[in-house]
Amino acid sequence: MKINILHAGYCTAPEHIAIQGGGWRSIHFPAMFALMRHPRFGAMLFDTGYSYRFFDETQKFPRRFYRWMTPVTLREEDLIVNQLLTFGLRPRDITHVFISHFHADHIASLPDLGWSRFVYMPHAFGHLRNLPPSEDMKHAFLRGLIPPDFDSRSQEVDMSKPVFLPDEYAPFKMGYDLLGDGSIIGVELPGHAHGQMGLFVRDENDRLFFFVADAAWLKRSIVENRPPHKVANLLFPDPEAYRSTLENLHTYYLTHPETYVVPSHCEETIRGLEAPLE
Repeated sequence: MKINILHAGYCTAPEHIAIQGGGWRSIHFPAMFALMRHPRFGAMLFDTGYSYRFFDETQKFPRRFYRWMTPVTLREEDLIVNQLLTFGLRPRDITHVFISHFHADHIASLPDLGWSRFVYMPHAFGHLRNLPPSEDMKHAFLRGLIPPDFDSRSQEVDMSKPVFLPDEYAPFKMGYDLLGDGSIIGVELPGHAHGQMGLFVRDENDRLFFFVADAAWLKRSIVENRPPHKVANLLFPDPEAYRSTLENLHTYYLTHPETYVVPSHCEETIRGLEAPLE
């Protein structure tokens, strides 16, 4: 399938929070999404990046703290609906959205995609569904970003039907065939958020991409097996699982140098892939 790496806006935060030993300077964290055009299933997305709804949902306290903690920049041309137009696509052309997890910078454009099927790990949304609104900020969740007909268009990953992965995916041993044709394999990447899902996707030129969402904020964290500052543990539901996932990503990176490993917020990686690959 054809794969394009894009981003819809960015936030800023100090580098030393994202990686131990990083500097105090503020750096950009693009909100990556991927456009995948499948010969049978049509145009699909991995996540959606920011939209103007993020600002609508963070106008009032306490949710305004979200905007203050991670200041967001978003231009009109960054909106996913406008970027789709450059590919001759409209929102109704998007058949599936694969949701890595439900933090606002990954789902803010779901309401714009009124014809899509939403694919995600069941526990990624299950633990958020019945939270009292007072708990939303603790999970970086903005419930106003969930479309009213979300449940009717949801396609939860059937975790009772895992597939055993060949050696080319080691140390990842089990995944989920999300389309039934082997073209998109979902794997759980625990630690950063409940039910966080990454994707293995192969393009038309047989290049393998591994979208790892927020299992690492910077590619350098994976390359050097260097986790975020310890203060970030306060944001993670399972810091120990985060560390284990990062170690697995590090091992994978060292043993599969031909794979494009793509964290969702690494500016260097995303900028390098936004231009068409030769």
